[in-house]
Amino acid sequence: MGRAICFTGHRIIASAQLPALQTELRGLLITAIATGFLDFYAGGALGWDTLCAEQVLELRNTYPGIALHLVLPCAPETQTARWRSARQVAAYDRILNAADSWECVGQDYTATCMRERNQRLVMLADCCICYYRKSAGPSGTAQTIRMAQKKGIPVINLADMTEK
Repeated sequence: MGRAICFTGHRIIASAQLPALQTELRGLLITAIATGFLDFYAGGALGWDTLCAEQVLELRNTYPGIALHLVLPCAPETQTARWRSARQVAAYDRILNAADSWECVGQDYTATCMRERNQRLVMLADCCICYYRKSAGPSGTAQTIRMAQKKGIPVINLADMTEK
């Protein structure tokens, strides 16, 4: 079994940063694949999770040995029930259907399901690639980064590389 990377990041990313962020992410993933990272875990949220999942799926065309795994906080229909954009739900559905595997940490949305999802992501990973703006303050992303640091795995923050 290959080594694994999990993703964590903010749901909102400034559109002006997207091109540089996508370029950095793609380059980082290609380097990771070349060094033996084959499994990629995303949490199924909007924003960073979606961006990373789409990038892995695109790279899977060139690197068929890699796999996208989704670790969801609750059942797919529950997770997207309050999403306002049909476009976002459609993207989620495409990613879910294209993923190599997916699991839910619980059936229903609860006060703890996101934390449990984050713990599971870190448990499965040997490295964490994140998009975390320190100015964002307390967040699930910050929580997941702390979990990864406590586990002792590398954390690569692409916000540090793309925000100048």
